[in-house]
Amino acid sequence: MRMYADGMPRAKGDHGARRREVSEAVWRVLATRGFGGLTLRAVATELGATTGLLTHYFPTKNDLVTYALDLLDQRSAARPRRTAGQGTDAVRAALLDILPLSAEATDSNRIWVSSWDTALADPALREEYAGKYARGRDKLHQLVAAAQRLGELAPGDPARIAACAQAFVLGLVVQALLDPAAFPPQRQIDLLEDYLAALAR
Repeated sequence: MRMYADGMPRAKGDHGARRREVSEAVWRVLATRGFGGLTLRAVATELGATTGLLTHYFPTKNDLVTYALDLLDQRSAARPRRTAGQGTDAVRAALLDILPLSAEATDSNRIWVSSWDTALADPALREEYAGKYARGRDKLHQLVAAAQRLGELAPGDPARIAACAQAFVLGLVVQALLDPAAFPPQRQIDLLEDYLAALAR
């Protein structure tokens, strides 16, 4: 039986609880240090355990990075989404869900942006990331086309409008992460409203 930093013993067979603890430790390291600071030693320190324990879960650094990316996907998918009707409201909700408007969304976006360097250095991962962005554009494409059919957005190529909207909101994410004082949540929302208003003309 191992004693952790919180003073709580962990039975050897309690794999589910231990894995949850490891996941939380990985997430905290990612949120505070990004992918550049993700090491077995950093996770072990956060967990209050030894690096030897972690090698049972992550034999190599690549295993740790792969797990961290999977964890990011899981956390992102589990994050509550805004409910919206249709038309421009649906487009707005989809774009607002991307922005770092809460502490949780800020952590997720900070981790996601910090993972770009890792993705750019790995051809397979780069292709996977490109696929994620393509699926995001496809979703926006459908929402934009629906809003156009309702007459709430101006005519135009919905695929091009969706690509521009994605580029706009991702650029806003980066600016808000780099300079949160200049881009607090309300300003992000206001800028998005201005952008959507321009699309409706």
